[in-house]
Amino acid sequence: MEKIYGVIDVTSGYANGKTKNPKYQDLHSSGHAETVHVRYDINKVNLSTLLKYYFKIIDPTSVNKQGNDRGSQYRTGIYYINQNDKSIIQDEIKEQQKKYSQKIVVEVLPLKEYYLAEEYHQDYLKKNPNGYCHIDLSKADDIIVDEKKYSKLSEKELKMKLNSKQYEVTQNGDTERAFQNDYWDFFDKGIYVDITTGEPLFSSTDKYASQCGWPSFVKPIVPEVVTYHNDTSFNMIRTEVRSRSGKAHLGHVFDDGPRDRGGKRYCINSAAIQFIPYAEMEAKGYGYLLPLVK
Repeated sequence: MEKIYGVIDVTSGYANGKTKNPKYQDLHSSGHAETVHVRYDINKVNLSTLLKYYFKIIDPTSVNKQGNDRGSQYRTGIYYINQNDKSIIQDEIKEQQKKYSQKIVVEVLPLKEYYLAEEYHQDYLKKNPNGYCHIDLSKADDIIVDEKKYSKLSEKELKMKLNSKQYEVTQNGDTERAFQNDYWDFFDKGIYVDITTGEPLFSSTDKYASQCGWPSFVKPIVPEVVTYHNDTSFNMIRTEVRSRSGKAHLGHVFDDGPRDRGGKRYCINSAAIQFIPYAEMEAKGYGYLLPLVK
């Protein structure tokens, strides 16, 4: 959890048991769950995103077992202090349940108490680089773009925010003129976000000079931020690309991109995207994407 952008500090401990000041050897009878306390900067990462990372590293359908460890102390649970967090947790579990045929058995309860584990448990893998851990630590390096942070605007809000060209492109599938748009030959360092919601879509690292007259990218920032739709307009068969959260028309994807970079060409309208310079990403809430921009 400490590897995740926005996490300030993490400690290991024992929570929600039947005794006071338990020791590691007491856990088989004390009723405590082995627990981590995560402190994070709400301005950099939210609870919903942290939970998505959490579900990447556990089996939420397993009872009293994770990896090779068995016993009630290895049960999965999320223990909250703020009552308002309960609904966020429950919503995320509902979303995660769609991925499983078995029922998710993660317990969700108020935190009753939390006791720090012994010192040798703190930062265990820093002290024991080859120590036992069943978790795939590389999961913390995954980039999660939380759709809930970038809500779709109402029709009224869209008309207030967008100019006429941006509105026609994103809402009515219009196409701007080749070689007469803001970003077709623009290669500054930064990211490109959905003009309607701010959801990050593409990185300058993945932009290339295709000479087609529109901004071209080899891939989105992460696969899930765009959706694909059949487009048979103008007597052609094409694959339309839209933004996930805003459902805005962005452009099309073709199979004539650089072969050594996957072979795709995401041909995107400049009017559908907004550029965020690298130097401004942190201040504008995109600091978690800085590692993607080279």
